Amino acid sequence: MSLISAQMKEQIEGGSWIRRMFDAGIQLKRQYGEDAVCDFSLGNPDLPPPASVAKGLRDLAEHAGEPFSMGYTPNGGSEWARNSLAAYLSKEQGIEIKGQDLVLCCGAAAGLNVFFRSVLEPGDQVLSFRPYFVEYGSYVRNHGGVFDTVPSKPDTFQLDLDALEAAITQKTRAIIINSPNNPTGVIYTLEEVKALAALLEKASRKNGRPIFLIADEPYRFLAFDGAKVPSVLPLYDYAVLVSSFSKNLSLPGERVGYVALSPRMEGRAELIAALCVANRILGFVNPPIVGQHLMAAALGTQVDASVYARRRALMADVLKDAGYEFQMPAGAFYFFPKAPGGDDLRFVNEKLMPQLVLAVPGTGFGGPGHFRLAFCVSEDVIERSREGFKKALRS
Repeated sequence: MSLISAQMKEQIEGGSWIRRMFDAGIQLKRQYGEDAVCDFSLGNPDLPPPASVAKGLRDLAEHAGEPFSMGYTPNGGSEWARNSLAAYLSKEQGIEIKGQDLVLCCGAAAGLNVFFRSVLEPGDQVLSFRPYFVEYGSYVRNHGGVFDTVPSKPDTFQLDLDALEAAITQKTRAIIINSPNNPTGVIYTLEEVKALAALLEKASRKNGRPIFLIADEPYRFLAFDGAKVPSVLPLYDYAVLVSSFSKNLSLPGERVGYVALSPRMEGRAELIAALCVANRILGFVNPPIVGQHLMAAALGTQVDASVYARRRALMADVLKDAGYEFQMPAGAFYFFPKAPGGDDLRFVNEKLMPQLVLAVPGTGFGGPGHFRLAFCVSEDVIERSREGFKKALRS
């Protein structure tokens, strides 16, 4: 007799390939030593937060003994925090956003759950392009939705809008895009996003209700070689921005993120009210008060992105030197090379792992035949992996 639901049992047994490889890394490090293992499994930023975060924490500590300084806030976040973020996003996104157009939440993951809880009816479909961040499916299913994927274009991983149009049904409620993309590092162009918006406008009219366009953007800050990440909020009336400060401020453990709606969206006040209620009834109650203060103190600053640029160049050199096929990532901190022989599970587990090099099979992202490498690790780890990659390919 099982004490847990069938759905959760399936989740546990299926697991996440990211976490599987991360756990395997822990065991290998115990066996061979921390410095012997080259672990590229988890996108856990290792750079210290910018100085503004430490200053914000010190300033908060001076008032931490005051009444209600650590008390409940409104479900969608404090008014001062929402207004500060709205002013910042107005500059970043190129369209005026007000505090009442967004809610703060416990990271982008909570933001997606809060949004789906607010808009999905049982059986509603949410679509995304594959490869995709693996947790999207769980977030949709948490709230009675059906998660389906469509292919991106082969090799380039750009948006395949013909495939998307063919997959849209009367039950389609939202599309998720992630740019810069995890796991491919691709940045979708302005032309692509405009074409996507036009497609969704047409499909929304046909369906008789809006299809939301959700832009998941935690890696917006990390675009290389002058690449630009287009904003969806000015381009589509039913655009939704979901993001966090996990990557640009190196605060993944503090859990502070947000959901922002396009100011062009009719009826958005009702949706904002729903998001606030969902924050409460899903048990988040309100975004962390410490996180709200740190966010406000650090807006406009970020970690030193040049460090990631150097690591990207070194990782590319290691892979090229070993003979792997890959596309240079335009953003984020991931490479998504082709798996030699095409069997990514076998290559990662039977070829790379014996060399004490940890990667995540592309199968875990809906992208079989590839594997993901997170280069948010020290340059020493990247350089040390050079021979391991060569030996794995030769074997």
